[in-house]
Amino acid sequence: MAGPRHDPALYRDRDVVPVRRALVSVSDKTDLLSLATALADAGVEIVSTGGSATLLRDAGYAVTDVSAITGFPESLDGRVKTLHPSVHAGLLADLRLEDHEQQLAQLGIESFELVVVNLYPFVETVRSGAQGDDVVEQIDIGGPAMVRASAKNYANVAIVVSPESYASVIESVRAGGTSLVQRRELAARAFAHTAEYDRAVATWFAEGTLTAKDLPAHLTIKAERLATLRYGENSHQRAAIYTRTGGHGIAQAAQLQGKEMSYNNYVDADAALRAAFDMIKPAVAIIKHANPCGIAVAAPSALDPIASAHLRAHECDPVSAFGGVIAANRTVTLKMAENLRDIFTEVIVAPDFEPEALEVFKLKKNLRVLRLPVDWQQERMDVRLVSGGLLLQDADRFPDDIESVAKDWQLVSGEQPAADEMQNLIFAWKSCRAVKSNAIVLAKGSATVGIGMGQVNRVDSCRLAVERAGDRAAGSVAASDAFFPFADGPQVLIDAGITTIIQPGGSVRDAEVIEAARAANVTMFFTGERHFFH
Repeated sequence: MAGPRHDPALYRDRDVVPVRRALVSVSDKTDLLSLATALADAGVEIVSTGGSATLLRDAGYAVTDVSAITGFPESLDGRVKTLHPSVHAGLLADLRLEDHEQQLAQLGIESFELVVVNLYPFVETVRSGAQGDDVVEQIDIGGPAMVRASAKNYANVAIVVSPESYASVIESVRAGGTSLVQRRELAARAFAHTAEYDRAVATWFAEGTLTAKDLPAHLTIKAERLATLRYGENSHQRAAIYTRTGGHGIAQAAQLQGKEMSYNNYVDADAALRAAFDMIKPAVAIIKHANPCGIAVAAPSALDPIASAHLRAHECDPVSAFGGVIAANRTVTLKMAENLRDIFTEVIVAPDFEPEALEVFKLKKNLRVLRLPVDWQQERMDVRLVSGGLLLQDADRFPDDIESVAKDWQLVSGEQPAADEMQNLIFAWKSCRAVKSNAIVLAKGSATVGIGMGQVNRVDSCRLAVERAGDRAAGSVAASDAFFPFADGPQVLIDAGITTIIQPGGSVRDAEVIEAARAANVTMFFTGERHFFH
């Protein structure tokens, strides 16, 4: 068996490494001049590229361009700058080995003891909504190569990938050099940095294939722990909240006040967003145990639309709304906050809040107030863990032009409703997507009046929705997330005075169901699309 490539006896102690030469190439230029001041004061030669070199030179610091080291100009619109032996030999030379030291001398290459590199803003570019080549151009090639080379050679080189590390590096430079322990810690951060970067790039490419015939063969999901929660769904379960790289949902919301968020708070807040943000008009959803207590859009000509939407949603089931989670798809106003003053609420989440509304909420110190990130949007894909793996599917979304889609719904019984009643029907159809299967939603004037959910048969969901609605069931419309397997469910709705029913259709007994509607002179539509939510 061959022996080790290097004789351990040749290694020399490299605990503290003085910094004589630094390579600086950063996209994030935060506090760069503070670092440059410390390096210049210590007599460190600064080698730099592109915008970093320009910034340092304009600030009065002596800078050696990388092109002067490589003898090769930056080319291909900056794609090739540091990919050269004169750079990478200086990064990878292990100066604990006499042979490496001699080879550098023969090649006329000097080593680096400090490398300051952070990568092109790929994630930020994706979050901005950029597409295609604009994103591709933010895939860094030379940067990761320098970071990984320096991190591999941590015995000799300190690699810095974030301005957060500048303070400790400045202190070490002034004290005479970086320590082995410090360089190893910096290397660990560097490898984590490039790993996260590569995952983000891989995820973007994978998501780009989601419009193709096949879903990606490989799926990379990167998440970092944001906080450890008190417990999970129950007090004996451990739990934490993680943020996914590139995420822009409830996990990225800023908590403005209130008690610590719980596992169930996050689940309910996400369900509330799902319901409220399906609506184009100002809308509010109130959620309890992942199911809606009420969903509504603003009344026509309301002076304060979002406050109106909340009151109408609350009226659906005031008892269940106690201790609920609320999502609004518009800025929460002072009027809406005042309406909530005497209603116990666990969480309220919205795009923003009027300052006066936040002052009212301060009187409810336990109320959790969450502001969505400015780039919040509904996910394109749904992921769910199962034993030994995960499930991936397209997110169940409604088209923005659902009114045009509604024109293609099949009218199988009764007469075409008037325009305002069609809007109510569209609202009910959207609302049933947010309700746990089997879902039945009764609505009037684009506000829910009765909801039946989570039953193991559809007829029981019909009974529950009618019971919740009471006298309000008469004259309302009903939406069912899936087809009726028998006529008994629609008959419960018909007996309660429902005027219109919307459902996917597709049952072997559709003819029986249609006949029940026709016999009662009830309008019925088939959409051809279901909206299960398990």
